[in-house]
Amino acid sequence: MQFEDTYSVSTPSASDMARDQGLKKFLLGIYQKMALGLVVTAAIAYAVANTPAILQLLYKTDGQYITGYTMLGYVFLFAPLGLSLISGVFMRELNAAKAGGFYWLFVAVMGVSLSSIAILYTGTSIAQMFLITAIAFGGLSLIGYTTKVNMTGWGTFLYMAVLGMIGVSLLNVFLFKSPMMEVVISAIGVLVFSGLIAFQTQSLKLMYYDMGGASQNRLAAMTYIGALGLYINFINLFLSLLRLFGNRN
Repeated sequence: MQFEDTYSVSTPSASDMARDQGLKKFLLGIYQKMALGLVVTAAIAYAVANTPAILQLLYKTDGQYITGYTMLGYVFLFAPLGLSLISGVFMRELNAAKAGGFYWLFVAVMGVSLSSIAILYTGTSIAQMFLITAIAFGGLSLIGYTTKVNMTGWGTFLYMAVLGMIGVSLLNVFLFKSPMMEVVISAIGVLVFSGLIAFQTQSLKLMYYDMGGASQNRLAAMTYIGALGLYINFINLFLSLLRLFGNRN
């Protein structure tokens, strides 16, 4: 999920400042949707991980441990990546109903996709890494909201880094199968997704001012678009930290 990085950072005009309460409401709507999306994802992941009949449809096991994915499992494994790549098609029109429908579909699919981590990692590790991610997200988002640094040039570099990570990760999953490479990718992921959280927060702030006078429907659609972008980066930061520091079962 990408944000345009062509906005210029400047001091808001008097009329823009008068809309600050509107900006706070706009961002609050984004964070609320993102938080609810995380709750729904966690609930679905937990439910799937504790339903043996569904697990058999998604994963191959040796009777005790997951040894691989079934064809359906691979579909759900890569579905979030596919959906994120085509998200612009559904979000471009700035229609609140379409954007909302796509967002909740994405959240649900991600829940199924992440069910494996509830099996592979200890509950304590998952809880600890989630808490660390939440604290880091809050700090990074605050930096993006308050900084005077112009981050508009960061977008292209960060998204290219994400594409590079995806390519190398796929090669590692199917070809190299190197634990060390996974560690390196995860460490880079922490940096990249941290940068994206700050960048997207600033972009959303500037986007709000750029959309001054937009209809409520368009603003509502933008809250879903913003929530999806931040949600994806939160999940990826969480997974990167979990792979680096999580304890496996």
